[in-house]
Amino acid sequence: MTETAVPPGKAPATAPGARTTRRSLPRRVLARPEVGALIGALAVYLFFFAVAPPFRQMDSLATVLYQSSTIGIVALPVALLMIGGEFDLSAGVAVITSALTASMVSWQLTQNVWVGVLVALAVSLGIGALNGFLLMRTGLPSFLVTLGTFLMLQGLNLAVTKLLTGNVATDSISDMDGFGQAKAVFASSVGIDGVQVKVTVFWWLGFAAIATWVLLRTKFGNWIFAVGGNRDSARSVGVPVGLTKIALFMSVGFAAWFVGMNQLFSFDTVQSGEGVGNEFLYIIAAVIGGCLLTGGYGSAVGAVIGAFIFGMVTQGIVYANWNPDWFKFFLGVMLLAATLVNLWVRRQATRR
Repeated sequence: MTETAVPPGKAPATAPGARTTRRSLPRRVLARPEVGALIGALAVYLFFFAVAPPFRQMDSLATVLYQSSTIGIVALPVALLMIGGEFDLSAGVAVITSALTASMVSWQLTQNVWVGVLVALAVSLGIGALNGFLLMRTGLPSFLVTLGTFLMLQGLNLAVTKLLTGNVATDSISDMDGFGQAKAVFASSVGIDGVQVKVTVFWWLGFAAIATWVLLRTKFGNWIFAVGGNRDSARSVGVPVGLTKIALFMSVGFAAWFVGMNQLFSFDTVQSGEGVGNEFLYIIAAVIGGCLLTGGYGSAVGAVIGAFIFGMVTQGIVYANWNPDWFKFFLGVMLLAATLVNLWVRRQATRR
């Protein structure tokens, strides 16, 4: 058996199928999950900028950002959970559960407001841990597990509130010890050049920075992508699948607690029947931001942009003096359009 000599200075030919090509910068940019959402956000902003003159004012932008932050804070961990291949349908009512818990512990037990806040945090983290534990223990789809949690929390919110207060809403805690301090943390405003910006906007952006760092720069971020891409393959290479998914559900619980505290200290009372339907807004913001329903793909930045689009549409319809009944229609259009744009962007990015 003889070998074919290669002339000096001449590299051996490489088979076309084995050749590796470096993708161009435009294709690498298009491969980012949030690119489609960014295009959509720009289009929505320009649209309302043109048709709604009040939309152009700085105080209007502050209102848009506040609306975006109340959705975006929960949409961030929901996006990470979706990248990990799971859903949480209980997040909307869990926000109200945390607010009700903090309010009733403070009022009914005559405690400092901060006691209620910490008890609510423990309850919210417990709900997230329970969702994750049931998911891993039973093997049921997260859709069914969290749907059950959603129904249980919805019933508990109303039943326990009626039992303890005799009403469907909690009592006002505005005159209780610690209320002013808690309001400063969760529901105050910061003046910037004469415009009042809610503190939740800054918390939202801070959480987004942390989520992006975790997702792209830590081992846990690699675990999230791994369990969302293929659970069995991730487990075979040593990824702690159960721990990762439980931690993701607990992060949703933390975010639900934070938004619940914002709602409580913004209005000092809570209606027990609220929150139903918001879970879909969190998921929609994540999907608009580029997260796949099948898991393994997405970004925290995309969820921020998706929530910002939600805020622009919510307030843009008001500033344009349109009938607010059209909001859900526009939300549906945005969801379909964003999904199609994201699909097109991914195809362009992966085309050879």
